[in-house]
Amino acid sequence: MNRLVRVSSELNSQEPGDHVSARASDAVKTLRTITKASRDELESIQAENKAKKVAFSAGLLASGSQQFGPFDTRKTLVYQKIFTNTGNAYDPNTGTFTAPVNGVYCFRFYAHAHPFNQMAVSLHKNNQLQCSVFVLKPETNANGSNGVVLSLQKGDEVCTQLWENSWVFDDENSYTSFSGFLLFSL
Repeated sequence: MNRLVRVSSELNSQEPGDHVSARASDAVKTLRTITKASRDELESIQAENKAKKVAFSAGLLASGSQQFGPFDTRKTLVYQKIFTNTGNAYDPNTGTFTAPVNGVYCFRFYAHAHPFNQMAVSLHKNNQLQCSVFVLKPETNANGSNGVVLSLQKGDEVCTQLWENSWVFDDENSYTSFSGFLLFSL
């Protein structure tokens, strides 16, 4: 670095019309190469840092209260009350998180059951079951939660699904929710 500063000051101290030596010419080429490499590296770091900002948290209902289910088949839960969606990787129209970069991500989900209703919710990665919560007809209100750390490739999809013949409940207190964030990129 000191050499570059020296060469730069030598070049700046020359009078107009001075002949630039081959050595100084080589130094200028070196400076240009280092400057371009530094600029490229800075742009890469900035792009990586921007991509690293991935986090979402959402409740099932934006307002009101509702019991969901039962359905004859599994249904993806679409969380509409967005607390945060940094990076816009969670789609509130489909209930699906799509990984914007290769990385290791952490996901948590919570589900609420009313008395005497089966509650079963699973987290899926690319339609493959990863983990679940289940309560079989509780005598009082019941809650379940689970979470997982997953290695995802860019474009992998994560969602939660309500099992067939199951119910979940939510209201303005957001008892049923889904969250995730990037731990680190790969």
